[in-house]
Amino acid sequence: MSNSSSRRSFLSKAALAAALAPAAPLATFGRSYETAIEKAPKPSAPADLKITDIKCGYVKGSLFVKVYTNQDIWGCGEGVDAIPGTYHLVKNFANRLKGKNPLNVHRLFEDIRRSGFFQGAQSGMYIAVLSAIESALWDVAGKALNVPIYQLLGGKFRDKIRVYCDTALYQRNLPAPKDFADAAVKAKNMGFNAIKFDLDQANDPAKYDAYNWTASPGEYKRMYDQIAAAREAVGPNVDICVDMHGRYDAPTGQAVAKMLEPLKLMWLEEPIPAENAEAYKIIADSTTTPICAGENHYLAHGFRRLLEIGAVDIIMPDLQKAGGLGEGQRIANLANLYYVPFAPHMVASFLGAMASAHVCASVPNFLILEWQAYFHTDPMYKEIVKYDGEWVSNSFITLSEKPGVGVEINEEAMKKYAVPGVPFFE
Repeated sequence: MSNSSSRRSFLSKAALAAALAPAAPLATFGRSYETAIEKAPKPSAPADLKITDIKCGYVKGSLFVKVYTNQDIWGCGEGVDAIPGTYHLVKNFANRLKGKNPLNVHRLFEDIRRSGFFQGAQSGMYIAVLSAIESALWDVAGKALNVPIYQLLGGKFRDKIRVYCDTALYQRNLPAPKDFADAAVKAKNMGFNAIKFDLDQANDPAKYDAYNWTASPGEYKRMYDQIAAAREAVGPNVDICVDMHGRYDAPTGQAVAKMLEPLKLMWLEEPIPAENAEAYKIIADSTTTPICAGENHYLAHGFRRLLEIGAVDIIMPDLQKAGGLGEGQRIANLANLYYVPFAPHMVASFLGAMASAHVCASVPNFLILEWQAYFHTDPMYKEIVKYDGEWVSNSFITLSEKPGVGVEINEEAMKKYAVPGVPFFE
């Protein structure tokens, strides 16, 4: 029986008793119960939830936003890459969203996106900032309704999210094939069954020209020797991904993809810049090495052409800059129509990793999510978030069952890492 029904029943009986009782007690009989009900704390209805402010802080390559509400519920989100100098853009979006109900996540996303058609709302900084705020709105919604984000996205296909370890073996340090082998074995020994290496090397001694994107014979040999060493070190049962960061031309992309076919890569990532889908298709059609792209594409619109013409075998949107969690699910569902796997790029904190994991759980065509070696080497990443569970085990993240994202930011710890000269959650 509900509180209101119990109260009515009680008061009805009280009225009957009052009719049979002396006049003096009439004024107070049952009143203490009624007063207690009125004074009991009750959460406001979801319809009464309103955004009161949005504040932000910048730490290394990430923008962290916090959406505040009138019910002492807040949500956290993260944006990456295209976020330098965007403090005033965050405040601009905050002014547009104040007083609105944060549970209308898709509507608020569209309100900001549509109002920015002439302000850059197709990609870049505008969408990266919107991604952070959109993610924070999902966090608010999950906390307000007491469910994890994946439930708001329609439920989950899986409880654990497979990840690959980006080894952070950066080419600027001129690593030798043995370094690749050692890094691969280290990642395997940590429990990872998939790893990634970078192949682009701007200071390669064999490079002829800093502006010409065609690889020389010496560069081809370096690339092959490095990945061959990693493959030999870990054997055939560990997936290896290779990233070229869009720093080569189409002939080089074709040649590298063909050259690496015997090494059975999980994928070759961004051999050329993001803009030309037709050039990607030429490369994809020329090789059995799977071609992956999407880190530098924005919104579902940015993936439409790639998928329509079969330009890539795997897509990898970065959910902390491509449009957020709802848009990430839309991108994955669009790719699923073409039977293309979804493997999100992820260079954020553990907040971003878990937020991405909720989307990965919610779609059928999820393949794998990026995981960063810096989570294990840089203490900052443990300090700036609050999470009482295990982060990763044997190449899998266990999906959080807590309301919202399930990960909180630690503002006090973040202060010592904050970008100098930029307001911090003000």
